[in-house]
Amino acid sequence: MFRRTFLQTTLGTPFAFQAQPARKPNIVVIVADDLGYAEIGVNGCKDIPTPNIDSIARNGVRFTNGYVSCPVCSPTRAGLMTGRYQQRFGHEFNPGPAEQASDNFGLALTEVTLADRLKSLGYATGIVGKWHLGFKAEYLPTRRGFDEFFGFLGGAHPYLNSRDRAGNPIMRGTEAVEEKEYLTDAFAREAVGFIDRRKGAPFLLYLPFNAVHNPLQAAGKYLARFASVEDEKRRTYSAMMSAMDDAIGRVLGRLREHRLEENTLIFFVSDNGGPTPQTSSKNTPLRGFKGQVYEGGIRVPMLIQWKGRVPAGAVYDKPVIALDIHPTVVTAAGGKPAPNLDGVDLVPFVSSRNQGAPHEALYWRFGLPGAIRKGDWKLVKTGEGTPELYNLAQDIGETNNVASTRQEKLKELQAAWEAWNTQLMTPRWRTNRLQQKKGGQRKQKALG
Repeated sequence: MFRRTFLQTTLGTPFAFQAQPARKPNIVVIVADDLGYAEIGVNGCKDIPTPNIDSIARNGVRFTNGYVSCPVCSPTRAGLMTGRYQQRFGHEFNPGPAEQASDNFGLALTEVTLADRLKSLGYATGIVGKWHLGFKAEYLPTRRGFDEFFGFLGGAHPYLNSRDRAGNPIMRGTEAVEEKEYLTDAFAREAVGFIDRRKGAPFLLYLPFNAVHNPLQAAGKYLARFASVEDEKRRTYSAMMSAMDDAIGRVLGRLREHRLEENTLIFFVSDNGGPTPQTSSKNTPLRGFKGQVYEGGIRVPMLIQWKGRVPAGAVYDKPVIALDIHPTVVTAAGGKPAPNLDGVDLVPFVSSRNQGAPHEALYWRFGLPGAIRKGDWKLVKTGEGTPELYNLAQDIGETNNVASTRQEKLKELQAAWEAWNTQLMTPRWRTNRLQQKKGGQRKQKALG
């Protein structure tokens, strides 16, 4: 379902396109880390202003049913980079810290990344932020299609100490560097620097922040904005969120300064739901949190902006997934998505040229836990006990398990999930003790 909000009128006919510019569009893909569904203004957040993130929704489309393919960091990023369910190539779990990671951890070398595709289409490619897709030389960003890299390789990093623990330094290219600036500010600096250097030709800027992932650390200038917040955890989290919004504002501002905004496709998404107990992140009205296949772990803030190509101030209600970013971007860049992708080009759907649903069903497997969403119906396999069945149109909070009264629907979804499951690989590695179990609050620190 497609709705207009803000100052726009209801869509009665397909969105009227402007003529395609002669130059290929620039691409900016922004990923927040552990950001809960309800932590941006357009999704209902009241206590943390996010004007710059919200501006992407005002200038584009907000997805109310935007999902990621895993409730934790690394697998989601593998899916986003490839446009394929990451379980197809064994990337099912996080690796743990660098010193504990499996020897074969990394985005499978058989897979073609988004950066690979855009580089082949004549794009300059850069990543600023968190990689989390391999520590060894063959898995580094500069070996996976990116011309430039500034950031770190692991799953988390201090914001106020660039040295971190051994094996996870801040890097420029393949060399460790010392960074003295607050890390979110440093990522903003590097992102606008990339735009400055590459503005003369089409570019891909992949900007995966580590904000608002643990550890809870904020610079004084951001903490001062929330001095009245009594809860220390929430105050620091709010400051971190505000810093990321400022950083995104700097990127959007630089695009405008160079008169690039009109020809730039922008995505904003979180890698999973918020880890509520650790950081105070809110997933309201969803059940669950990071590490779970309930909605709070996998339904996330997701926005797209492409002026003149997708409508402004619109809301799209049909289920979409971060796997769709890859084929959407490749198509926008003038390429043809590979036939083995699980994602789809979203532009025809959000522009009303295609009135159908982007996906017949969406699937999840995270060790024993798993899920499928087909239409309004969702089957949840927690890994413990019998499967659960919910109608999300009537029960967004997954509070009313109707498995016992809707046996036919339960069997239909079970059969669809099992058919999908037969297509997947055995995980190439497993992490710690929790990945084969149901996600839980006391286990979230190991999720990375």
